[in-house]
Amino acid sequence: MTWLHDSFGWMAWTWVTGGFFLTIVGLLSLMTIWELAQPTTERRGFLPITTTRGDRFFIGLLSAAFIHLAWLGLTDGAIVWALAIAAAWMATLLRYG
Repeated sequence: MTWLHDSFGWMAWTWVTGGFFLTIVGLLSLMTIWELAQPTTERRGFLPITTTRGDRFFIGLLSAAFIHLAWLGLTDGAIVWALAIAAAWMATLLRYG
């Protein structure tokens, strides 16, 4: 296990950070299974570009990161509110984007 510590020792790993990365890996795995089971087609929603399901998911992940960074930089509120906003935005983006 020394190689693992040497490889990942630069980051302060906690259960929260590990859970975060495992959640992202799980979501990407689910998106892959969904794509294999039901291939997507490009469509146009409220975004100004034609996107696929994977494009909207990627845009949603980036948006969630920016929502969290803005929340941390602009408010003193609990981060769970940023999570709620990001989840609602992701759901809206995947459905109507």
